Amino acid sequence: MQAWRVHENGEPHEVMRLEETEPPVPGEGQVLLRVRAADVNFPDALLCRGQYQVRPPLPFTPGVEICGETEDGRRVLATPALPYGGFAQYAVAEAAALLPAPEALDDAEAAALHIGYQTGWFGLHRRARLEAGETLLVQAAAGGVGSAAVQLGKAAGATVIGVVGGPGKARVARELGCDVVIDRHGQDVVAAVKEATGGRGADVVYDPVGGAAYTQSAKTVAFEGRIVVVGFASGTIPSPALNHALVKNYSILGLHWGLYTTKDPELVLRCHEQLTELAARGAIKPLVSERVPLSEAAAAVQRVADGVTTGRVAVLPTARHGATA
Repeated sequence: MQAWRVHENGEPHEVMRLEETEPPVPGEGQVLLRVRAADVNFPDALLCRGQYQVRPPLPFTPGVEICGETEDGRRVLATPALPYGGFAQYAVAEAAALLPAPEALDDAEAAALHIGYQTGWFGLHRRARLEAGETLLVQAAAGGVGSAAVQLGKAAGATVIGVVGGPGKARVARELGCDVVIDRHGQDVVAAVKEATGGRGADVVYDPVGGAAYTQSAKTVAFEGRIVVVGFASGTIPSPALNHALVKNYSILGLHWGLYTTKDPELVLRCHEQLTELAARGAIKPLVSERVPLSEAAAAVQRVADGVTTGRVAVLPTARHGATA
């Protein structure tokens, strides 16, 4: 089979190599999956760089989110068991963690429903307890993680403010349903949020960016608001001023979605059922901005790492070279 493998850490386009290799052999409790679609996530870039919290042995195949097919023909969602990730024709995954792919979504969309939307659901509903009528601020609203939070926020009845970087991403955020879109390249984010909320600020801030974005989050969160820390795509991990949280009475909530797969797997299943229902009635639909063949996976991971993409980029191992849809 063909698989992208990383033999040394570095930038994705430099260290990912497309190779011919034997299909992986599942271990105890694992299953072999034919990869139908593998969506690119920022952690794939971190894995290549050796900066992710999980460091698989070299060489490994990145690709943490797939829609695959079991040997008996079931279409499923999975997070592959590294070092046999999803940027390959076959991957392995834990049998107990497989989720049925929603019929309402195609392979690329279904794969995107997994990590990003599960993270959004847990962040907004389990951690922040978002309520209808509240204001939700989403950093990087046009990205893979942010776009999921925008749709879930709208489905929950919230007013959604999206912060993006550039006019192209602003257009995408509006199409996703943001009630207010703020372009951080040309606008003062703090002033724009205060204007949009009558000076009150956002009840919930969803922040997968960190760095300067977190500073904005702390300045724009409302009294008794909640900041959900999802990740640090900026590359900078902020050091919150806890006296500021005390003065404004807001909460800082961490979210590591992967912990729920071991600490409370039943809740993960319940979340998937709700996401499947939302997808079936059209309340959410993952934004897949690009669909590329397996031969272009390294370039796709690099684009995500560089922050120039919107929504999700899907790698389709069976697509012809140059496929875009």
